[in-house]
Amino acid sequence: MFKEDRPWGHYEVLQDTPKFKVKRIQVEPGKRLSLQSHAKRDELWTVVDGEGVAEVDGLKINLSYGSTIDINKGQKHRMMNIGNKPLVYIEVQTGEYFGEDDIVRYQDDFGRAD
Repeated sequence: MFKEDRPWGHYEVLQDTPKFKVKRIQVEPGKRLSLQSHAKRDELWTVVDGEGVAEVDGLKINLSYGSTIDINKGQKHRMMNIGNKPLVYIEVQTGEYFGEDDIVRYQDDFGRAD
C-alpha cells in the first residue's frame, strides 16, 4: 500500500491495476482539494466517514456517509471537508491512464494551480 501526504490530508493507494485504481482519500477539516480535471480517467467517489461538498462543473453537492458521486473525464471537480472531523472517501478510477500527471489544476489553496 502506497501513502502520499498532501497539504489537505493524505491518500493511500489500495489497489493499482492496468484497468482500475482504488484510493482511500482523507481530507482534514476545513481543507479542500484542487479544482481539477482529468483527460484519461473517470472517478467514482464513495464517502465512508465525515461530511463534504463535492464541486463538479460548478455544481455543489453535499455528501455524507454512503453518498456516491460520478466524475467524468474532463469535468472540473474538487472535494471539500465541511465537518469538524476528517472526511474519508474511496475513489475508484477507471479509464486508460491513472498517473498523477493526468491532472490539470485550475485553482488550488496551496499554490499548485497550473
